[in-house]
Amino acid sequence: MKVDSLKDLRARRSAKWRTHPEDVLPLFVAEMDLPLAAPVAAALHAAVDASDTGYAAPVPDLGQAVAGFAGRRWGWDINPDKVTAVPDVGVGVVELLRVLTRPGETVVISTPVYQPFYHWLPEAGVRIAEVPLTAGSRLDLAALETAFAERPAAYLLCNPHNPVGRVHSRDELTELVALASRYGVAIISDEIHAPLTLPGAAFTPLLSVPGAHEIAVSLISASKAFNITGLKCAAVVEGRRPVSHRFPPDLQWRPGHFGVLATVAAFTDGDAWLDDALSFLDERRTQLAELLRTRLPGISWQPPAATYLAWLDCRGLGLPKDPAEFFLSQARVALEPGTDFGIAGAGFVRLNFATSSEILDEAVSRLAAAL
Repeated sequence: MKVDSLKDLRARRSAKWRTHPEDVLPLFVAEMDLPLAAPVAAALHAAVDASDTGYAAPVPDLGQAVAGFAGRRWGWDINPDKVTAVPDVGVGVVELLRVLTRPGETVVISTPVYQPFYHWLPEAGVRIAEVPLTAGSRLDLAALETAFAERPAAYLLCNPHNPVGRVHSRDELTELVALASRYGVAIISDEIHAPLTLPGAAFTPLLSVPGAHEIAVSLISASKAFNITGLKCAAVVEGRRPVSHRFPPDLQWRPGHFGVLATVAAFTDGDAWLDDALSFLDERRTQLAELLRTRLPGISWQPPAATYLAWLDCRGLGLPKDPAEFFLSQARVALEPGTDFGIAGAGFVRLNFATSSEILDEAVSRLAAAL
């Protein structure tokens, strides 16, 4: 898979390329530098050519596409009628929290975790209870049981887990569902990175776990895997507990029409492109491992099983300031500060390796030179 030159990438107008000056290599926000999948591009071109730029229609196409993709990739049997479009995963989480909780109740998260979790929960009017992952970046099931025994309203799961790239095992998720069932805790599972499970790992949809249908709801999207976050579409997948009928009536008109069209195209005809993208990301993961080993041995990490995001432990470098701030000022490489993902992220940075081998090599060279 060919990535555009740095010069051509800088012509893009998304946040990744507009946040920092041109001398900075942007490896922070979760945008890929890969070309758009041909089926997605064709669907968007056809819509533009037909002046088809109105509201997204609440039609069954999205549910059928999500169900087809989930069945092919993960053996997950989804009822298309249980799929509801939302503008993005963040909006979906907030609306689900408004349905499943009351203001002032507690919602548990496992940290470090995707930084918007810290914004979505206050937006929904709930309190945050943090339960850190184990030292091996696994769900701390014993600590979660202690937290669940306090009777929180819900648990917001990141599956796969951003930023550490952990793909939770079926056994872990089975135990999680058993705990949540025991203490009456609803689970909302953010599964946006599920299509980005890399070679060597297997993704388990939460709703495929026995008992999960009674207490859980999931969110899935093509936005990360197919690099279409700006088009605005995600899908809420319900279990046996109905939730979507309590969403605000106008929510059905808020997803982007292009987002729905692109998602249907991606999930229906994008498998070959996605397989190529996963192979490309696997190569970059291997490349990054070698670059870190030879040029930055003071940084430790566990290669991710999913996502294109590397969670780098810089605590052994003895830096005089936050590592992301140091590398931005001294190396002109933009990384995501670990503290954005919670207190447990202090001393870490998150690096986006969904770019060309040349850009990745240059970025690590800059980081090493700064040290």
